[in-house]
Amino acid sequence: MLTVVLILLIAIIAFGLGWFVNSWLGQNSLQKAEQQAREILDAAKEEAEDEKKEKLLEAEEEIFQLKQQLEEEFEAKKKTLQNLENELANRENNLDRKADLIYKKDRDLFLRERELKNRENQLNLKQEKLNQLLDEQNKKLESIAGLTREEAKQLLLDNLLESAKKEASTAVYQILEEAQKEAQSKAKDIIISAMQQSASDHAIESTVAVVTLPNDEMKGRIIGREGRNIRAFEIVTGIDVIVDDTPEAVILSGYDPYRRELARLTMEKLVNDGRIHPGRIEETYEKTVQEMDEFLRELGEQALIDVGLHGLHQDLTYMLGKLRYRTSFGQNVLQHSKEVAIISGIMAAELGLDEQLARRAGLLHDIGRAVDRRNVEGSHTELGYELAKKYGENPIVLNAILGHHGEVEPISPITILVQIANDISRSRPGARREVIENFVTRMESFEEIAMSFEGVKAAYAIQAGKEVRVIIDHEKVDDVASFNLASEIAKKIQNETDYPGQVKVVVIREFRAFDFA
Repeated sequence: MLTVVLILLIAIIAFGLGWFVNSWLGQNSLQKAEQQAREILDAAKEEAEDEKKEKLLEAEEEIFQLKQQLEEEFEAKKKTLQNLENELANRENNLDRKADLIYKKDRDLFLRERELKNRENQLNLKQEKLNQLLDEQNKKLESIAGLTREEAKQLLLDNLLESAKKEASTAVYQILEEAQKEAQSKAKDIIISAMQQSASDHAIESTVAVVTLPNDEMKGRIIGREGRNIRAFEIVTGIDVIVDDTPEAVILSGYDPYRRELARLTMEKLVNDGRIHPGRIEETYEKTVQEMDEFLRELGEQALIDVGLHGLHQDLTYMLGKLRYRTSFGQNVLQHSKEVAIISGIMAAELGLDEQLARRAGLLHDIGRAVDRRNVEGSHTELGYELAKKYGENPIVLNAILGHHGEVEPISPITILVQIANDISRSRPGARREVIENFVTRMESFEEIAMSFEGVKAAYAIQAGKEVRVIIDHEKVDDVASFNLASEIAKKIQNETDYPGQVKVVVIREFRAFDFA
């Protein structure tokens, strides 16, 4: 029993002791938690204070910048207002000065008006006195002469009329004679002035072009194996290639300046590239033709600038550039057209006519020469008229194109001026050469005759007209028909044209097959 009691006492004591220890330990944890909470709150307050101070500093900085910006805007507006005030003050001063000037002028006008009225009154008084004196004198004359005033007046008028008629007839004759002399002199002065202001050099067109080579070895490449390269070049370009003893140069011969220039550019590109074979020749020639079209347009635009014109249709500008490679009796047609435009414009300005319209008519008067006449019929005036009409040119310009050789009646003095300018330009000594024009005409007729036969793709007159090279379509003409075609072309040339010596007709039929691996 005692043992049980002891055990219970020990248990109670142990339980009480455990409860006391647990209570003491819990109180210490609570105190630590409260202390940590206070530390966290203090840290949060300090962080909030720091952030508050930082935001206040940012706000103050932003306010300062806005204030500074507003002050700058205010200063700018203040300066603007100050400038406006100064400007208004200056205007006000100017208006005051003008008002003073107007007031002074009004006062001067008033004084002058009053002075003029006084003079008018004085003149009226003097006029009345003169009239009285004249009446008295007329009465005295009537009594002395025995004639009334009306009778004396009529007698005087008859005498004056007769005398005036004689003097007027003499004066009219003298005026007409002087006017004719002055008109002739003035016309000469205008033409001479126009010729002086448009004076330019004239160069007779040649029928050959020289291509410089880097060395004589290049001549072998140009000729090619068994002459295949030079034959291909002549077939493609229609220009004869002369390879002689001239050091480091080959000569291109042909009457057509356009084809000769294409051949020259093609040859120069081939020489610079170094690769010369039939395929490369054709490729280079086609590329040169495309580049030449752009170059012709640039030439047309430069011609417009040279004569001071603008607003020409692009196609007409291109055709104008083609005139650079057209000749008329050896004279370059583009240079001739620019000269006619300048002379026409100067004469029109001297006569008080439309200078720009005269220049335009003069520049386009030979535009028909740019049309390829192998495929169309008509004179260069008719072709030029249709071409300019197609692009809506002025009727006066159309009349000048159609009538600059006197083929139609002029509708404006500008047409006559273009005729005169055309005669002046082409009549200068050395401006033209008849022999070249006849030669070119003969070459064109050879090509036209060859092209008139069926199956002919192209025809070129080469070797100074000694040879006509004809390219035929192999699908339309066979080998046997080629011989007959050469004979027929030769007979037609012999019957329809005049030429010295002999003309060789060469018909070329070539077949090509292509495939790709």
